[in-house]
Amino acid sequence: MVVTTNDVPGFRIEQVLGEVFGLTVRSRNAFSQMGAGFKSMLGGELRGMTKALVDSRNEVMGRMIGEAQSRGANAIVAMRFDTSEMGGVWTEICAYGTAVRISPVDQQHM
Repeated sequence: MVVTTNDVPGFRIEQVLGEVFGLTVRSRNAFSQMGAGFKSMLGGELRGMTKALVDSRNEVMGRMIGEAQSRGANAIVAMRFDTSEMGGVWTEICAYGTAVRISPVDQQHM
């Protein structure tokens, strides 16, 4: 389970296993950049760029989840994305959060 909140309703955090992240750095394709430049002048969605971003976000999520699982986590809390440009030709995309072990709260004792 991956959540952007600091806790998971109905569960208690039993153990904090530390920060985990997934990272990728993508280079920009000159031809797709030119096409995106023309499209941006006309307006509308840049579908190729959108697909590339979705693919990259899915990739870094998978890497982050894999790292959490390798530490014995069954959840990630406080998950965030971060992006930055590097040198104007590369884009870094990072997903990060805190790997935790959670267990359901016993509803009968509340």
